[in-house]
This record gives sequence, C-alpha cells and structure tokens, in this order.
Amino acid sequence: MQVAALQMVSGNSLQANLDTARQLLEQAAAQGAELAVLPEYFCLMGIKESDKLDMQETAGQGRVQDFLARSASELKLWIVGGTVPLGASHRQRVRNSSLVYAPSGQCVARYDKIHLFRFDNGQEQYDESRVIESGAAPVAFDLPSRDGHSYRVGLSICYDLRFPELYRALKADVLLVPSAFTWTTGQAHWEVLLRARAIENLAYVVAAAQGGVHENKRRTWGQSLVADPWGQILAQQAQGAAVVMAEVRADRLGAVRLQLPALTHGVL
Repeated sequence: MQVAALQMVSGNSLQANLDTARQLLEQAAAQGAELAVLPEYFCLMGIKESDKLDMQETAGQGRVQDFLARSASELKLWIVGGTVPLGASHRQRVRNSSLVYAPSGQCVARYDKIHLFRFDNGQEQYDESRVIESGAAPVAFDLPSRDGHSYRVGLSICYDLRFPELYRALKADVLLVPSAFTWTTGQAHWEVLLRARAIENLAYVVAAAQGGVHENKRRTWGQSLVADPWGQILAQQAQGAAVVMAEVRADRLGAVRLQLPALTHGVL
C-alpha cells in the first residue's frame, strides 16, 4: 500500500491552505497513494492561538470538513485531515481533531488530541490548554487496501508522540503522527521518537509535519517521514511543502513480528 505524508507551511489564509492541501493531495493520488496524511493545523496556523476559536466547526459540517470529504471522494483517497478545530464543551475551547475520510467521502474516524503541548524555555512559550480541550480515548480504524490486506491504522497528533503507552494501546500496523513540532523540540527529539514508536510497536509510522517559517513567525521543524517496523526511514523531506511517499508492506510487517515477537510478550 502506497502512503503519503504531506508536508506544508500553513499560513493564516484558510483558502490558501486548502488550495495547497488540494495540490499535494492531487500529487499523492497521481503517484499511486491510497492513504494521504495532512499535517496538524494544515488548515490554519493563526497569528494568535485564539484564531482557532474563530474558525471552529461543528462536527459533521463546515468548510474544512466539506473540503476533506470532497477531496477523498474525487481523488479516491483515504485522507487523514491533519487536525481540524471542532467545537468543544466550552465556547472558549476547541477540540484539536484528526478526521479520517474514506474514498467514498464518508468520515469514518475521529480522534481528539489527548496530550496538550506545553513548553517554556524562557524564549519560547506554548500552552495548548489555553484554547484546546483534550480528548480522552485512543482511536484506530481498519483500512482495506487494494493490495488485498487490511491494515489497522492508529491515530495520534504531535505531542502525543512523547507518550509510548498510547501507541501500544492502539495495537496498530500503521501509526499516523500529523504534527507541527517546533524547531527547537523537533531538532532535538523528532526523528528519534518516531523511530522509537515504530520499533516499539513493530509498526509503520507516517509522520506528516509542518515544515518552515510561517506567517506568524513561528518556525516548525518539518522532516516529514515514513519509517518501517524496524525503525528504518523509507522517505523524508526536510523543509517546505512536499509529498513524502513510501510503501507499507504486509509481508514486511509479518516478517519483523515473527522474527521479534515482542508484541506477544506483554508488560510488567
């Protein structure tokens, strides 16, 4: 199964972001992708955190959700819509939600980001909990591929990457990590954490990232990649908008899990 991690440098214009996303999705489809993953905040990297509140959508309806459904149907792709700001229990909060669309255009899964990023090194300060309401449950879905195999696909978002227990709970063949890692934390930890999650779970990892300098002056790390169950990087892109393509192979999954049956050994 061909998979694509789509890297973007999203800005403050929703329409411009959707136009770029569509171009990348079309490129992925033309290259034979079955599954395409957009990055976190693909539809908006606002000037301020509260911009998410202004463009939040109700689950099941809205401009961004319509775009994702239409693109999946027209391009015959499984699309994971990075993250979309959806309404929360409080008007001054949103859910940072990853939505999965089947080639039919139907939304078949939704994951709300559980772990909310907080970082303060004296120069950079981030606290997603100011405007985001956390989710509570892991989510995975089944993807029947054209190669004749069905893959269990686990959802996660960015800062979730630092919590290995979430990934083990997903029991997935393919782990998705749409992200917007900062330059500082990405340079230090991005690749090693992604490869570790692949190795620990003997699973493919597809990580679609924001990568560049945004209109709000924030700099994201990029380095979108696909890693195999042995932790080997199959494809990678440093910075800028791009399609990162790689192949997920059921025989590779089976062989690695047979040789090293760590998933059957349980935990203390």
